[in-house]
Amino acid sequence: MPSQSLKSLPSLPRMAALLGVLLSLLLPPAQAQTGAWPTMPVKIVVTFPPGGAPDTLARILADKWGQSLGQTFTVDNKPGAGGNIGSDFVAKSAGDGNTLLIATVGTHAINPALYASMPYNHIKDFTPISFLAATPNLLVVNNAVPAKNVKELIALAGKTPLTFGSSGSGTSIHLSGELFNTLAGVKMQHIPYKGRAQAVPDLLGGRITMIFDNMPSALPLVKSGDVRALAVTSATRSAAAPNIPTMAEAGLPGFEASSWFALMAPAGLPKNVLARINAETLRVMAMPDVKEKLALLGLDLAPGSPEALASHIQSETIKWAKVVKDSGAKLD
Repeated sequence: MPSQSLKSLPSLPRMAALLGVLLSLLLPPAQAQTGAWPTMPVKIVVTFPPGGAPDTLARILADKWGQSLGQTFTVDNKPGAGGNIGSDFVAKSAGDGNTLLIATVGTHAINPALYASMPYNHIKDFTPISFLAATPNLLVVNNAVPAKNVKELIALAGKTPLTFGSSGSGTSIHLSGELFNTLAGVKMQHIPYKGRAQAVPDLLGGRITMIFDNMPSALPLVKSGDVRALAVTSATRSAAAPNIPTMAEAGLPGFEASSWFALMAPAGLPKNVLARINAETLRVMAMPDVKEKLALLGLDLAPGSPEALASHIQSETIKWAKVVKDSGAKLD
């Protein structure tokens, strides 16, 4: 090649710049702005056994993302210690977007106040991605329990030893029962399980009196007549069960305890990957079929920004620390 032809070629820096412009034009808009994700299989960790609200949310995300993002998404259930085992696993994973967590009010607001020693820092060890949904808990009792409403249940608890089950110490299901004890002035015994799937058979069999279960899990049992609902723990009635009164309406003013679920990643997640996952989460949560399915289960969707989730976790940590202190809740 003649030397004059070589001199006419662009310099290497200029060629690199031109190539970068060309690639940005070829990339889809979202990927160009937020970075490539996913580039390998992604694991979504759920800190409770299959069947509950966090598991449902994880499987919806995994299914929808798997259909549209050209990558494999799996749900990994790691129950135990009120969600601490699964959360710790994610906290110690690489912050590359390939391991995600369905965080709960227990793992990221209650447990830090309830456990004397935590295996992870619920603020420093995670990157907030998006709030997903909230749901009230539903107070349900075994059908053989003579109390037909909350006031009758409080009167019964004053005369007869009663028990309430939970999906584990530190969960909102557990703390709902402790809050009930505090506001009603009773002393029901807490019976923790590894998950609500283990608690339900004992509830149906009468080995425990009641449970403050998440609405998506409890409502089907109420509709089938297997248990009896007395109240929801939210400040207002649930659209999924408008005939069930709130705890305040049923005789315990000031009672409010909802469960919530959020998407988190390990600390150190690159900002462009964070933006990409947040955008993909909001896209899925806005799908009509997803909104309809979760609404029927009693889940109120409220996806948003990482900053909004971080602020929510801070305020919830303060709120639940007070509940733990006031109730004197202890690990069993």
